[in-house]
Amino acid sequence: MENNIIIDLKNISVSFDGEPILKDLNLYIRDKEFITFLGPSGCGKTTTLRVIAGFIEPDSGDVIFDNKRINDVPPHKRQVNTIFQRYALFPHLNVFENIAFGLRLKKAPKQEIEETVTAMLKLVNLKGFEKRNIQSLSGGQQQRVAIARALANKPRVLLLDEPLGALDLKLRKDMQNELKNIQQQMGITFIYVTHDQEEALSMSDTVVVMNNGVIQQIGTPIKIYNEPKNAFVADFIGESNIIDGIMREDFQVDFSGHRFECLDKGFAPNEKVDVVVRPEDVDVVDVDKGMVKGEVTSVTFKGVHFETIVDIGGFKWMIQSTDYHEVGKKIGLFIEPDAIHIMKKSEYSGLYGDYSSFSEEFDELSDASVDNGEEE
Repeated sequence: MENNIIIDLKNISVSFDGEPILKDLNLYIRDKEFITFLGPSGCGKTTTLRVIAGFIEPDSGDVIFDNKRINDVPPHKRQVNTIFQRYALFPHLNVFENIAFGLRLKKAPKQEIEETVTAMLKLVNLKGFEKRNIQSLSGGQQQRVAIARALANKPRVLLLDEPLGALDLKLRKDMQNELKNIQQQMGITFIYVTHDQEEALSMSDTVVVMNNGVIQQIGTPIKIYNEPKNAFVADFIGESNIIDGIMREDFQVDFSGHRFECLDKGFAPNEKVDVVVRPEDVDVVDVDKGMVKGEVTSVTFKGVHFETIVDIGGFKWMIQSTDYHEVGKKIGLFIEPDAIHIMKKSEYSGLYGDYSSFSEEFDELSDASVDNGEEE
């Protein structure tokens, strides 16, 4: 085993009331890595975090920490600390005492407590807040106190369960940068849970995409975005047009009634595949210059670009472009070989990637249900 692996989960299975939540999960995490578990509500990401923390004992499998099996080690004896969405700060203690709490439990010397708390406050940009009452702090400030308290104990690993979920968008963005900086300064492993794709892509060294208790793909943010393994990953990470195709031979694929050159190879001749084309990778051209042609059925202005839905032979594509094309206009699409990504057919084929049912309200409704629902 590589010596920089700090946590190794081997064949982890967990069921609640006979319902499988994690199914034979295998994953290793490197020392000093910022790794994010990403997936929809109920996919098993929080359960995985709780297995690492020791709050849940797996039905089968081994939790290895620094080459030692720790299945039987209670949470408070593990070298990990957890930050939840509800920060669980002590309202009767001021900022200083909240951060010092773990050190006092360990009976650390007074000077060490002073120095550590001061260093932590500086790290999370709350210098001068020592005497402040927790109630008087904003959500973002409480979040920082929770991080400082967790880091004061010098854990080897910090577990973060949707910690920015309660913050507004601008504050979330600021805290994302902040957390990444803190992780790099402290040089410890961060394991982060979120259902927010942008958060995962912007912060992580490694992203683990999960669904139905199974890891769908592990990779760098760029790899997962550009080379999704299956239709679930392609759809969950950003917007994707996912079209049925046939891989005629290496570098040649048929879809939407046209033969395209692509960069993929290694498929069987005439193998049925899923083809991913990202909305931002499509060029709109005159109808007669298009490889495929369609009619604009809806346009939404998104600030930076227009989101245009185009009907191509009954399949609705999304295109993101700074150019406006009105509803009813016939347009051509030009797609470069490197804009086409080929995936093997999977259980998720045919479920995603057609924007026929697409609407902003639907998106917002599904987001609201995720935010209000508990994780698992």
